[in-house]
Amino acid sequence: MAESRYPLLPGTGRGRALGATVALALLPAIYFGVVPAFMHRIDDDVTFAPASVPSGASRAVAVAAALVEREIDRNGWVANDPFFYPTAILDNMPNYQTGIVAAVSRFVLEMGDQIGRTRGSSQVDADLEKAAGLLKYPGTVWIFDTRTSWLPTTPAEDQYRAARKALESYNQRLSEGRAVFDRRADNLLGTLERVAADLGSVSAALDTRIAERGWLAVDFESDNLFYGTKGRLYAYLLILRALRADFETVVRDRETGAAWDQMLRSLEEGATMSPAVVLNGAPDGIVAPNHIAAIGFYLLRARTQLREITTILQK
Repeated sequence: MAESRYPLLPGTGRGRALGATVALALLPAIYFGVVPAFMHRIDDDVTFAPASVPSGASRAVAVAAALVEREIDRNGWVANDPFFYPTAILDNMPNYQTGIVAAVSRFVLEMGDQIGRTRGSSQVDADLEKAAGLLKYPGTVWIFDTRTSWLPTTPAEDQYRAARKALESYNQRLSEGRAVFDRRADNLLGTLERVAADLGSVSAALDTRIAERGWLAVDFESDNLFYGTKGRLYAYLLILRALRADFETVVRDRETGAAWDQMLRSLEEGATMSPAVVLNGAPDGIVAPNHIAAIGFYLLRARTQLREITTILQK
């Protein structure tokens, strides 16, 4: 039988085989190249706020819980996605999300130590203590963590969801008068000092990254650090804005409102930076900017303004 003059037409057997081969070859490119682009999201909406806050509850705690819920259940937690997930190739989004959780974790820890109990011999609030412990859980842990065991384990999402529920439980009890939120100036002072210290540790990491940069302005570490810092600044922006409302009387009586506004503006400038490509060029370079140094400037400016507020509160 004579061979077909059109062996590769779609209706022929060979044409269908070739189409199937091409489709199979394209699947990995679509799965790992196209799908992640639709799932990637750096959510830095500075107007974000909880849907509701119970009367008498803490706005800052409500913001912390809402941030965890948003990143876990709405945006989707990607920091622990295994290699066969399409989002496993993402690095900016997971670093941004872990930066957010790091700031929330620090705030919740200070809530338990400073604001959420009466100073002296009083116990740490059980819900705040639980939430603080759960938020320390590594965000990279999936159902299996072969670094510690071959048996299934609790993924980060479940731990963070439990932390969110504990924060909401505390806030509900607070609204009912069954929990403590001590609105004293020294409690606010202690919390702000810990936030400033946390920002100081981040600034040290930024400084090290700038000093260790190679001859290329683009590397695989600078963007991770940049987005982790951005996530921290974003979470602190929302939490400290809400904390000001919680301590409205102290802020007004100590006349720290102007300094607080300046601090929030600095956090917002850093939290909303969005370069197309994160560059770590020479700080005095002409061609390639240094986004690590730029976000570090806003971080240190916010830290300095936090120090100004705590100095006022000490008087």
